[in-house]
Amino acid sequence: MAGLARPGGLPAVRPDLSALVGYHSAQADAEVRLNTNESPLPPPTAWQEALAAAVSEVDFRRYPDRSATRLRQALADSHGVGIDHVFCANGSNEVLQCLLLAYGGPERTVALFEPTYMLHGHIARVTGTQVAAGGRRDDFALDLDEVARVVADADPVVTFLCSPNNPTGRADRLDEIATVAGLVPGLLVIDEAYGQFAPSSAFELCRADPDGTRHVVVVRTFSKTWSMAGARLGYLVADPEVVAACELVVLPYHLDAVTQLAGRLALDYVDEMDARVAAIAEERGRIAGTLAGLQVETWPSDANFLLFRPTARPAATVWSDLVSAGVLVRDCSTWPGLSGCLRVTVGLPAENDRFLAALTESLR
Repeated sequence: MAGLARPGGLPAVRPDLSALVGYHSAQADAEVRLNTNESPLPPPTAWQEALAAAVSEVDFRRYPDRSATRLRQALADSHGVGIDHVFCANGSNEVLQCLLLAYGGPERTVALFEPTYMLHGHIARVTGTQVAAGGRRDDFALDLDEVARVVADADPVVTFLCSPNNPTGRADRLDEIATVAGLVPGLLVIDEAYGQFAPSSAFELCRADPDGTRHVVVVRTFSKTWSMAGARLGYLVADPEVVAACELVVLPYHLDAVTQLAGRLALDYVDEMDARVAAIAEERGRIAGTLAGLQVETWPSDANFLLFRPTARPAATVWSDLVSAGVLVRDCSTWPGLSGCLRVTVGLPAENDRFLAALTESLR
């Protein structure tokens, strides 16, 4: 049979995976790392102290709570839903993987609209799911006619929207999301990894029309605004049937006891999180103002990063110049719809100053 190995040999990787390349971010030695959209600010000191005290009481002999009951209840309370509407996993990427393990697979299709978060398509393909990719407008806003065309042609079981969109930074308007919700035949998954930075959230849509949005899934992460990228914690809020489907495919005891503690305790520091969001948004505005005076094309951002396209020099050259100056940003210039583009994470003021000085020098 195809793919089987002789005794002592290795089997072939699944044929549909042979053309895939693992998702990664190009790394380079740099003092200022502004390439992965992490928070530049550490979690509150009080949270770290509370977590350290709580970890000392963990019984590490025992498996963690398989259902993450206390964490899910805390998240449910924060969003005004029942615990059966919440599913947690190791980062929002594992949440997305569980959704596609449950609803994707051979002879099924997901729809997405590029440029957008590359892992939506990557995870779909890893799970053997076909991908129907539509485009966005030149300003990276949703093209509702294009959405209608793709949905009608592909009949997707899952449609992805990333809002605010990574890597473009733009949040989709609620009325646009509501229109898409009325078009799609399956789940509409709104990836709100940067949702706390945006002026609105799909949660508002779900609260306004709970019966008409049963197929809407909102996914969030603790990696960005909660300053907890190292903890790997994400979750979704959805209809209980969707939560049950994810629980069918997730591995047992997948969420360790310390991560559950970290997430639950973080919810005691909402005010501190909001203050971080405000500070980062202010810095984002300062960076955007400076970029407007340079030889770059920029777009509005509702996230903790900015997309820009150098117009005076090739993006690859500018990226290399920045690395030489000790600043690492994300090179998006080969991604669909992003020819010549770079993306910079909002860092600390001093880090942003280093970036702007290095970029200015590169563009001279």
